[in-house]
Amino acid sequence: MRTSIRVAAILAAVALALGTAACSSGGGASSGPVNLTYWTWAPNMDKVAAIWNKSHPDIHVTVNKQDGGDAAVTKLLTAIKAGSGAPDVMQAEYQKLPTLVSANALADISGDGGSAAKKEFTSSAWNAVTLGGSALYAIPQDTGPMMFYYRTDIFSKLGLTVPKTWDEYAADAKAIHAADPTQYLGTFSSGDPGWFSGLTQQAGASWWSISGKAWGVNVDSAAAQKVAKYWGDLVQEGVIDNNPMYTPAWNAALNTGKQVGWVSAVWGPGVLAGNAADTKGKWAAAPLPQWNASSPSDGNWGGSSTGVTTQSKHPKEATEFAVWLNTNPTAIKALVADAAIYPADVNATKIALTTPPDFFSTQSDFYDIAAAASKTVAPFTYGPNVNVAYSAYTDEFAKAAQSKDSAQFLTALSNVQTTTRADLVKSGFTVK
Repeated sequence: MRTSIRVAAILAAVALALGTAACSSGGGASSGPVNLTYWTWAPNMDKVAAIWNKSHPDIHVTVNKQDGGDAAVTKLLTAIKAGSGAPDVMQAEYQKLPTLVSANALADISGDGGSAAKKEFTSSAWNAVTLGGSALYAIPQDTGPMMFYYRTDIFSKLGLTVPKTWDEYAADAKAIHAADPTQYLGTFSSGDPGWFSGLTQQAGASWWSISGKAWGVNVDSAAAQKVAKYWGDLVQEGVIDNNPMYTPAWNAALNTGKQVGWVSAVWGPGVLAGNAADTKGKWAAAPLPQWNASSPSDGNWGGSSTGVTTQSKHPKEATEFAVWLNTNPTAIKALVADAAIYPADVNATKIALTTPPDFFSTQSDFYDIAAAASKTVAPFTYGPNVNVAYSAYTDEFAKAAQSKDSAQFLTALSNVQTTTRADLVKSGFTVK
């Protein structure tokens, strides 16, 4: 969930890539038994595929478990370049789709029945798999709407209310740290660019844009600057921590109560259960604090889709499986029970998410909060060099966080903008 993209192919214009990919699909349905291969890193997907195989004897899906992140993308692009060895179906994170499309690795499945699934997803999820156009490169599988987790016992002890706005979050952070200088409401994580980009997404930012054949780079937009300054101010005041998440120290702080809250995503319960098992029953989930409480908005941290590769000889059957996997009620129940994911299908809450995660077993409205957040996720466009932007973020914001100088957070954002745009130009893309 905290991964980046490695650009493996450079094209002069995205429009050319989109057109090429669009021509790779659309073959007629095959006669006789069809065998499909599915690459995925999600756990127990073979159990989900077994349900399909039982009900579709003429289309058999074999699951090949893969590593996620860059490793999965690199392996697929190597097979595409070699002209053989690619699967029919591929799990792909949303931020990796522009790279895969630019490399002609994913087929346009809009003509193979994929477009009929549009009504099952939010506009932001559908935008992610269409890249803002009419071509369809994947079916949304899971999403990561952001949420806020907090220690109810500590909030109650200090007489604090759950923050509904970012101003209230800052006030709570100050109160918590003043009461106990060893405690923090959260941390600024320079090691998690997906976390930060999700927060800027909530504020209305989109780091890339597409206009005709030209890319735009908008990393340091006014919306993103607002978010960077906000966290920079909190770090400078010393009322939140300034060290990355997912370190041994951060894991321990969750368990000991030194980290009183966590700005995370819907998949957070699994992390808390694994790192802070002793605190079960002391946490609650809430909507992400808002910039404007009267106009709720949210961002995504994580999420993936199911695409059909351009090497598949059975694109119609592969598309049929991808749609079934992510919209069929039986499949959705299996995705939740066996693969432990938060499905992108808007009906998932009614179909499968009827009881809260075990770590939040007493909070019956957990998935209602998540569903409400998912519906307000703001649109966001990823570019073909997310890996460059995310790497620059990690480098630049690590220095800014350690400096504890709010001004350096804005400088870091500007440097990420410069690095990202320069890389696109150097790589031969048309850039606005």
